[in-house]
Amino acid sequence: MERSQHLDHAAVRAAAARIEGEVRPVTVAPAADGLWYALEYLQHTGSFKARGARNFLAAHHDAGTLPAAGVTIASGGNAGLACAWAARALSVPATVFLPANAPRVKVERLRGYGADVRLVGDRYAEALAACQEFAAASGALSSHAYDHPLIAAGAGTLLEEIRDALPGLDTVVVAVGGGGLFAGVATAAREHGVRVVAAEPENCRALNAALQAGRPVDVAVDSVAADSLGATRVSADAMAAAQEENVTSVLVSDEAITAARRAVWEDYRIVVEAGAATALAAVREAPQPLGKTVAVVLCGANTDPRDLTDPAA
Repeated sequence: MERSQHLDHAAVRAAAARIEGEVRPVTVAPAADGLWYALEYLQHTGSFKARGARNFLAAHHDAGTLPAAGVTIASGGNAGLACAWAARALSVPATVFLPANAPRVKVERLRGYGADVRLVGDRYAEALAACQEFAAASGALSSHAYDHPLIAAGAGTLLEEIRDALPGLDTVVVAVGGGGLFAGVATAAREHGVRVVAAEPENCRALNAALQAGRPVDVAVDSVAADSLGATRVSADAMAAAQEENVTSVLVSDEAITAARRAVWEDYRIVVEAGAATALAAVREAPQPLGKTVAVVLCGANTDPRDLTDPAA
């Protein structure tokens, strides 16, 4: 995949101009004293991924580099949904590869967007290999769930909108899987002197492990949030962003994630997926407030809510 683009604040600003009017501006709501929820799960396709997908395809459309074979992507779900949605908006075919154990709600929605859905293996790496083979054979444009500057820059537009809503913002908390959201948000946050707390499950910790090793490394994936945060290796852009002074990496347990997901339902009637609850868990588990004006990104809600509403769950 070509990577001539560079992830910096100029790229985030360009993405903001490119996708303006095509994505939903984030709603920022007060949750507690000094704490705000960025309700990005209200975004098209139910997650922040729509920003990066729209930016990626719009940039290629503007450059005349969208092939007749369309676009293809390997995704645990949310990125595939976003890619299919963005492709439909541009009347471009989309072929999406997912692990066979992807949540049914995501598979059904993908097909609803008109994507050709192909289920391969039980891990993201297997779906990615099949996607790469398909791209080579068909000539389709290969996108990525998180590891591309255009994808990350699109995600970074979220921080700009949060900051517009909260001029005193000093800390933003985001969940990290492969690092697309984190890399984009951290890039924009650094420009404005905003601290970023990068939250990961204890057993799904690609960024945290990379920081310990001093380079991206493969990690095991075993978490209640693995369907959206289950990358085995963090992106180079995320690794670079995490080494800046404005970033703190934290780990939370699956029990804390489950409790946070249920709490935000019980307290606010907000349904989010476990990946989004990971960021909230980091706030709830912190021994002291993370800042004076903190925004926690509730980044996705493509989940089955029955385990929240069923008393036996």
